Amino acid sequence: MRSTRHATGRRSLQLVQPESLEDATAALGNGSVALAGGTELVPLLRSRLVEAETLVDVRAVVPRGVHEDGSRIGAGTTLAELEADPEIPAALREACTLASSPQLRSMGTIGGSTCHARKGAHREHAIFGNEHCASAHPSDPAAALLALGATLRTDRRELPVADLYRLPTEDDRDVTALEPGELILELDVPRPEASTYLKAMERNRFSFALVGVAAARTGGGTRLALAGVAPIPWLLEGEDGLDRATPLPGTAYKVDLARPLVRRALEALG
Repeated sequence: MRSTRHATGRRSLQLVQPESLEDATAALGNGSVALAGGTELVPLLRSRLVEAETLVDVRAVVPRGVHEDGSRIGAGTTLAELEADPEIPAALREACTLASSPQLRSMGTIGGSTCHARKGAHREHAIFGNEHCASAHPSDPAAALLALGATLRTDRRELPVADLYRLPTEDDRDVTALEPGELILELDVPRPEASTYLKAMERNRFSFALVGVAAARTGGGTRLALAGVAPIPWLLEGEDGLDRATPLPGTAYKVDLARPLVRRALEALG
């Protein structure tokens, strides 16, 4: 396992490069931070929203690539690789295409996009689950994975993507159920009969979702999940679920944006 030191801003960080999953998990057990694509982590380190003395480069030990007809995805697979793979369900492929810029998609991984790390208030706040934290989870792929009913495997367990997320509380602002040092390794993505992802944003491309809508139809029914409306990707219980939104002053427009997007998504599923 190699170790070097690098300067980030005014700080010097130790970079650890494990050669096995066992070495990686051992290195993450002391408060250090995992580094894969780095598209979220590096800016947070520079702005001091995340504090760390050691970065553990997990790119060599986290699986990468798409297997089994698109139903199993290594967490180290980039968004650019997923948007170009015809075996991936349309909702996830479209969500990856609409996420960020081509440069960031070529670096950002699906595992990192599932656990969006940004903290603090966003200019466009949540309209669901905003009792303790009003920031909006902006990840497009995370909403698609939630609608598709995906399951993830970590170095410790398996759990549905729906169980990965938790609303923050007054005492705990963490929005995932991952334990310290726990690594996402793979995702199992069921193949739907039809799926889609639609997004409203301030610019035509490369910006966070004001509202994103993922829809997937299987034999068991249709699942809807939203991005940009809650501190976590939000599973919507049907079109009428928008009636239960709790927008803050100035964010009621998100409900108005979501209604036609949900209708269009359902129409796209046939």
